Amino acid sequence: MITEERLHRIALPDYVAERVRSRRGGEPAFATIAPARTALVVVDLQNGFMAPGQPAEMPTARAIVPNVNRLATATRDAGGTVVWIKNTFDAEAAMTWSVWRRHFATGDWGQRMEQAFTPGDPGYEIYGELDVKPDDLVVPKRRFSALVQGSSALDTVLRQRGIDTLLIVGTATNVCCESTIRDGMMMNYKCIMVSDANACRTDEEHNATLATVAILFGDVRSTDEVITMLSTGSNAG
Repeated sequence: MITEERLHRIALPDYVAERVRSRRGGEPAFATIAPARTALVVVDLQNGFMAPGQPAEMPTARAIVPNVNRLATATRDAGGTVVWIKNTFDAEAAMTWSVWRRHFATGDWGQRMEQAFTPGDPGYEIYGELDVKPDDLVVPKRRFSALVQGSSALDTVLRQRGIDTLLIVGTATNVCCESTIRDGMMMNYKCIMVSDANACRTDEEHNATLATVAILFGDVRSTDEVITMLSTGSNAG
């Protein structure tokens, strides 16, 4: 487990490039993006996952804050949409996702998680060093994926704005971020996972998700690459 605040050491296995090359010639799935139809989806960067002593604290998530802020600025400047997703536990979540609560979040840890992500608790708030603007959107979700049935209003919000491209950042890479990008691709969104703006507990888990995404669910790009795509994408189709 990573205990210091640092970005993940990204190292994708050779088979990733080989499979991408055999399936689409090695080229990115999305060479350009149209910023006005693009949303930066920031997943669960709340105190409960980021602040010291919180039940799901991930020090690496604090390390991605500068990159997330850079991406948010670039998205807004290019005419795109920034959406902050908030992991939410409430009466509806307790009733409609009882399998998780009763079988996977038991004991003291589960109770602490429920408390931290209950609206009104300090753990529920977006981490203070993140650059949230008044015109950004904030969407609560009640499942790992922000797009699965019963989780949130994200799909409706995005389609109302004509969004067709999702930039996925946040935590945890291999849980809520991976779940959201998988569903996003299967709901016909163009999806990009930003390699150095996602965080989880270990480099191994992070890289395993990047490998799966790159092969089947979206492009994997760095913060610098995505910012370049946003700044040069005004004429993209």
